[in-house]
Amino acid sequence: MTDRLKVGSYEFHSRLIVGTGKYSSFEVMVRAHQASGADLVTVAIARVKLSSVPGTTVPGSQNPAPAVINQPGEKTMLDYIDRNRFTILPNTAGAYTAEDAIRIARLAKAAGIGSLVKLEVLGDPKTLLPDVVALLQATEVLVKEGFTVMPYTNDDPIIAKKLEDLGAACVMPLAAPIGSGRGIQNRLNIKFIKEAVSVPVIVDAGVGTASDASICMELGADGVLMNTAIAGAQDPVLMAEAMKEAVTSGRKAFLAGRIPMKEYASASSPQEGLKV
Repeated sequence: MTDRLKVGSYEFHSRLIVGTGKYSSFEVMVRAHQASGADLVTVAIARVKLSSVPGTTVPGSQNPAPAVINQPGEKTMLDYIDRNRFTILPNTAGAYTAEDAIRIARLAKAAGIGSLVKLEVLGDPKTLLPDVVALLQATEVLVKEGFTVMPYTNDDPIIAKKLEDLGAACVMPLAAPIGSGRGIQNRLNIKFIKEAVSVPVIVDAGVGTASDASICMELGADGVLMNTAIAGAQDPVLMAEAMKEAVTSGRKAFLAGRIPMKEYASASSPQEGLKV
């Protein structure tokens, strides 16, 4: 397909974004990334060892571990991602306040990963649903600092519009709670969000299998982000390939335009004009 996913000044061939957590090994992760066809790979910065940056630490109360110096020859998750092939999307997973999320984003930028950031500010450790008030606060600060902000949010078109107004490069509504695998729970809200904003809508969290990804794209989503659905599959590499095909087919179906739904049958071979 020739149409590309555009987020701010970035362009990507694939509309599938994949993660790096929960794989049985880095080797399996690498193979799954390759099979997915993705261009963009998201990494939880607060969970990765980074080279020491003066004056920076991984933030406070929820994740107090400092940013540490790698031992000579020690490989980190980032070393398993081909920077010539993939763009790394640092995310602020683990942040429960706007301040924590802002510090994680700044840490990623200071470490040389870049100013593109997936912004997460969680409000509850049980559901992992976003704190949208803190999310709006963090978005405003990071946009002013020159970050390209991709905010993970709930499926509320009002919040989506507020994020766009603050300068978010896209909005990333959840399909279902993170890691639940329940698929898209409110199709109507995704439709409302698409109508409310002009920036890309990337469905994030809750995808369980390939049909879920395809449905997201058929509804008009501009992209899908997933991690557990691939990493937690019995065969992650094969599932990654399935997700690649599902996102592509769903996008094609959306562009093609589905037939309208009807209450009654409509013959595939109309009888009008037939001679008997």
